[in-house]
Amino acid sequence: MSSGVDTGDDLQAEKAGIEQSEILVNSDVMNDAFDAENHEHEQSTWAAMKSHPWACLWAFTMCFTIVMESFDMFLNGNFVALEIFQETYGVQIEGHDGWVIPTKWQSSLFQAGQCGAFVGVFLAGPITNRFGYRLTTIFALILMNATIFVSFFANSLTLLVVGQALEGVPWGFFIANSPAYASEIVPLTLRGACTATLQMSWSIGSIIVAGATYGYNKRRDEWAWRIPLALQWIFPTPLLVLLFFAPESPWWLMRRGRKAEALRSIERLGTESPEHAQRSLAMIERTVQIEAQMGGSPTLLDLLKGTDLRRTIITCLIYASQNFAGNLIANQATYFFEQAGMGPDRSFQLNLINSCLQLVANILSLPLASSFGRRTIYLWGTVTNIILLMVLGICASISQNSATNYAQAVLGILISFVFAGSLGPISYTIISETSSVRLRALSTGVGRAAYYVAEIPMIYLASQMLNPSGWNLAGKCGYIWGGTACVCFVSAYFFLPELKGRSYRESDILFNRKIPARKFKSTVIDVRENE
Repeated sequence: MSSGVDTGDDLQAEKAGIEQSEILVNSDVMNDAFDAENHEHEQSTWAAMKSHPWACLWAFTMCFTIVMESFDMFLNGNFVALEIFQETYGVQIEGHDGWVIPTKWQSSLFQAGQCGAFVGVFLAGPITNRFGYRLTTIFALILMNATIFVSFFANSLTLLVVGQALEGVPWGFFIANSPAYASEIVPLTLRGACTATLQMSWSIGSIIVAGATYGYNKRRDEWAWRIPLALQWIFPTPLLVLLFFAPESPWWLMRRGRKAEALRSIERLGTESPEHAQRSLAMIERTVQIEAQMGGSPTLLDLLKGTDLRRTIITCLIYASQNFAGNLIANQATYFFEQAGMGPDRSFQLNLINSCLQLVANILSLPLASSFGRRTIYLWGTVTNIILLMVLGICASISQNSATNYAQAVLGILISFVFAGSLGPISYTIISETSSVRLRALSTGVGRAAYYVAEIPMIYLASQMLNPSGWNLAGKCGYIWGGTACVCFVSAYFFLPELKGRSYRESDILFNRKIPARKFKSTVIDVRENE
């Protein structure tokens, strides 16, 4: 006899579980599911966009929440390059003109938000499983509005670091939920492009920061950094209002046993006809039921069991590897340009150019994600950046003059461009497709936690490499990042499977059969197989 009281949702889910036990032997439901999955495989990208414009809009809106993490990360990178910020909080060191933010504080400013986000991603999974993507993200946006106050009114590096840590908590919610939600609401052929818009949001954030800090870098008072901090408030409230009207993921609703609401959500996201909506619902029912047979209510421990362990490892490796292929040069671009020999004004100008080019790369990545395999894009992007990083190291090792300074700056921009067009966006697609539907909210959160575990020490290392009070390597850091990028390439070559064009049911079967990563693409899965 139970000593607790079931909630309405729990009772609803239990009832749905009993009803769904008959789904896999119901010929009408199965035929609808077969038709829906075949239709998704056959549908062109353009046809999917025309039939699901609202799904694309809501996916982009959810992904755009990550602009706030991007904004703040790039903002901190520009603060340490602001002359008035350096004079206010910096120190003078022998052999270096001007003021310098000490390495420990520079890295603390970069790491604080990531530490907060590390907490946020672990909170996001259980809360999202309970309340859904929409309500969880709305809560995080409200929290974001509140935490910005601490950073804006900070009057010391210590308080500014605390403010960044508090802001990081809602970042964790945004980055855990955005790729999962986007991948669940759009048709199969649009999954790559829509999840890749996460990287576009990063670039938009960096452009706004680059423009704001370039415009205010000549100010000689505290508003040179307080006004850019205040600009963070332009994002949460409009996004909150938009997401209030967004539909919940039909996959989440089906997992909670709310079949009628799931159908309504499918219709709101876009469909060709009521019959097509019913077939899509049957496809979701089928996949959810297959996964339900593998376990009950999802927990973090489930990520470490059976074939889900392999999927969790892939998600964590792909997320963590974003920090090892030159991305941290982009995050500290203005400061990198200064250490490469550019003057303050020219460094801010180059940072603005770099941010705009990253957005161009993001736009180019959208058709790439629809046309080429995830594995192909990731491997070729990594190889390209390895070459560029090694050339950067060589350029910084020879006798320095104006030409080599500009060469280092151009190579830094190219490395950022390649990352923004390949590794960055395709990583979000990979992690959203790799996890099982049942564990997706938890998996994307844990994967992002792995990103922060890797990034926090790497931020310190990046600051140590560039800072005059540290190793003062400038472009020679290319050797180190090139070496770590080689490790990323080897890991991906052996462990990263190709999931382009695979339904969630097919992905489950491929992992359950323990197919080697390099054979995922060639393995044929029949539409009638339930495993």
